[in-house]
Amino acid sequence: MASNTSKTARASVRAGQSTGGALSVLGEYKYLIPLASGRFAYVRNLTNGKTLHLKTDSEAFVEEIRALSAAGHGAKIRAELEALNAASPQDGWSDTEKRLVDAGVFEG
Repeated sequence: MASNTSKTARASVRAGQSTGGALSVLGEYKYLIPLASGRFAYVRNLTNGKTLHLKTDSEAFVEEIRALSAAGHGAKIRAELEALNAASPQDGWSDTEKRLVDAGVFEG
């Protein structure tokens, strides 16, 4: 099977699947897979089937979340950000959420 994803990306996804917490919980789809203490994240996009590796303070991250939010996934992504912040407050997920809110990403 040919794949355009790196071995590291595939291993990260497999690791998340084995724990059940990183990718899906009771069938719920996870959009964000945190990496490097919140500095980076894999962003899974249901609308195009792609998973992007993005720096959480980059404009590309904001635009990807904006596209997902525009497609109706904003509330779930915001809930994920809140859960990530509750689980790992030292990783700066509240700052990431604030940047997204300030950029108007979650506005309908």
